Amino acid sequence: MSKNKSYDQKHLTTSQRIHIEKGLNDGLSFAAIARKLDKHPSTIAKEVKKYRTFQPREENPKKPLRCALFKECTMRFLCDEKDCVKMCKTCFDVRLQVSKCSYLCPEYREPRCESICKAPYVCNHCSRQRTCNKNKAYYIAQHADRSYHELLVSCRQGINQSAADIALLDDLISPLLAQGQSLAHIYAFHGHEIPCSRKTLYNYINQGVFTARNIDLRRKVRYKCKPRKTGTRISLAAKQFRIGRTYDDFQKFIQANPEVPIVEMDTVEGGKDNSTQAFLTLFFRNCSLMLIFVLQEKTQDQVIKVFDYLTEKLTIKVFQELFPVILTDNGIEFQFPERIECNKNGEIRTRIFYCNPNSSWQKGRIEKNHEYIRYVIPKGQSLDGYTQRDACILMNHINSEARDSLNGCTPFRLSKMLLNNRLHRLLCLQEISADQVTLKPWLLKK
Repeated sequence: MSKNKSYDQKHLTTSQRIHIEKGLNDGLSFAAIARKLDKHPSTIAKEVKKYRTFQPREENPKKPLRCALFKECTMRFLCDEKDCVKMCKTCFDVRLQVSKCSYLCPEYREPRCESICKAPYVCNHCSRQRTCNKNKAYYIAQHADRSYHELLVSCRQGINQSAADIALLDDLISPLLAQGQSLAHIYAFHGHEIPCSRKTLYNYINQGVFTARNIDLRRKVRYKCKPRKTGTRISLAAKQFRIGRTYDDFQKFIQANPEVPIVEMDTVEGGKDNSTQAFLTLFFRNCSLMLIFVLQEKTQDQVIKVFDYLTEKLTIKVFQELFPVILTDNGIEFQFPERIECNKNGEIRTRIFYCNPNSSWQKGRIEKNHEYIRYVIPKGQSLDGYTQRDACILMNHINSEARDSLNGCTPFRLSKMLLNNRLHRLLCLQEISADQVTLKPWLLKK
């Protein structure tokens, strides 16, 4: 066979094992069988040696076989006969028709056939099968295939870690999960300390190996599915603000300006009839950074007040750089686009577009990111009493968690490279150390 030949690297199938058994029965070499199956000869050799079936001979304790060490043996004085100086292997038991040392010697070794100690390792084609009284080995495709599948399952069961390693992992993983951190975040900062994959960690938690349980994982207990809305009534007056700002217009604008960064905008409300305040959220698609602002009321004036504040503190030039395009929903608090797009002096600072009604998936990244807020402030809880300082603490912890979508990087670190850092200084954005990131209700205990 050519050394440069590329072989089939897949696992052997049942039909291929049948071909191996037939080849061994016909007396073919491993190389000849391998050529037929497009496998390396060593693959066939390992398969036969690993999955061969041993067939012990019919043992007769009264008539053992001649010892494997018979030729070189020099053992004496095993029997009780006096003045006997002969080598024990020369003493013959006439009644049993065997050498007496076969059942007297403590170092007796049963002879093994040389054919099963070297290639082909089995007796499938041996001409002395019927007369040979030694232990035999056969390659049987059915038994080999069953043993292969049993091994495939058993090797993936149980815990492939020592008790000491499990204890160390538990001390590392469980406290961080209790703080509301995700396994993605933990793995991003402690991956070098963890001797297994994330999937294995999920399995260990599911099996109850750690102190942490499934209930400590955010998504393990799924939210209840909400009934899908069939339609939304939008008055003629409300439709006017969408002219030239629909989602189709947004897509055309992005196609014409593919390098323009996009910011998604939304609001987060408290429980029904228990909350006056709301959160205004802004999400940068290019780095997953989320900003949170406390609104005294969920009104247009409060939203415009936040935009005017950012424009005044950052300057309109920096604002235009950070928020060139904003995509939001059709909430009543966003239905004054002219004032959001322009500052007090009428200078254009951004462009705003609206999703289609009942199509929150069109700004799905900010909707998904709201889950981080709900880890700290559960849905239905009042937002009254939270200050902008609380919002700053919350967004610092959210933006300091590593994300799979960012290849293990945090939104904060990426935003420092992609966004104007005046925004960070203005809003006191700071990175929380990896082990201190907390996304549980006690972060903002009220």
